[in-house]
Amino acid sequence: MPRKRTPPALFKPLRRALAVPVWADVALRLGAALALVFVVVMVHWLDRDGLKDTHDGSISFLDVVYFTMISITTTGFGDIAPVSDKSRLIEAVIVTPIRLAVIYIFVGTAYNFIIKRSWETWRMKRIQERLAGHVVVLGYGVSGSEAVAELIARGTDPAGIVVIDPSPQRLALAEQAGCNVMEGDATRDETLEAVRISRAQSILVSAGRDDTTILIILTARHVAPDVPITAVVRADDNELLARQAGANNVINPVRFTGLLLAGSAEGRHISDYLSDLASVTGRVQLVERPVAADEIGQPLEGIRSGKGLRIYRGERAIGFWEPEADALEAGDMIVEITATQPV
Repeated sequence: MPRKRTPPALFKPLRRALAVPVWADVALRLGAALALVFVVVMVHWLDRDGLKDTHDGSISFLDVVYFTMISITTTGFGDIAPVSDKSRLIEAVIVTPIRLAVIYIFVGTAYNFIIKRSWETWRMKRIQERLAGHVVVLGYGVSGSEAVAELIARGTDPAGIVVIDPSPQRLALAEQAGCNVMEGDATRDETLEAVRISRAQSILVSAGRDDTTILIILTARHVAPDVPITAVVRADDNELLARQAGANNVINPVRFTGLLLAGSAEGRHISDYLSDLASVTGRVQLVERPVAADEIGQPLEGIRSGKGLRIYRGERAIGFWEPEADALEAGDMIVEITATQPV
């Protein structure tokens, strides 16, 4: 009977970029150790007259290399030994510190590749188990990567961002930004549960294809029924489907681009101002926040933190010109324009 094939893993464990790649760390350590060994070989070769070989009485270059290796590794068979005062001084003052340095390098390597990396794996597992209040980005293409860059620019700690994508190349870029990453299929419950998506602050979905995005939204809404989901779709007729699947916010980049183009036709500064509003690097930015206790009862135009534009009261959007905006109520969400604070 044919053997059953083991199904591939749905995801790989959460990870974060290391300060130095593994291959670079190994190369640096080995290079340093070999350089120190070479120095000791040359010192012994220049002082070969102070060494005595009990085997044949002569010291060749091979004998020097042999003596250096057993000396540095503290093996010490005794067949070759320093006999002159100068040679013994060299062993004490030059070779012994180098020997300790080489031992330190190899012990450090063992620590780094066995203890430290095991500790890092355990630590990332603990972080994965305790994830809460994080931002989950499902898809690290053009839109996803730009969203992460903007979040970091707005002050979000990259360690509080988890990126899931099936592409190792895109995940490598997310690692370079300092994010936690996981290679996996975001349409599977197991993948989303592994990053504790139900305890996330928000979910951003940008899969590159509308059908995949909608399937991810369905999965995410099933696993995390109370977490806000923002998704990117590119076809107008898929916006309603994305909302029906569970997305709280649906962004159509094609439509937004059309708005910018139309705005530029009406005036050359409109699209520039809209772009300014959308980015933290602009002079002003849009902010959404809950109403403060001391603002309850005041009109929207009376807030001092910025220019109030809209109130969200339950499911209703109230403009600044409407009568209901004359008195803020507890539970209101305010959308305002504020000046970007200088760094």
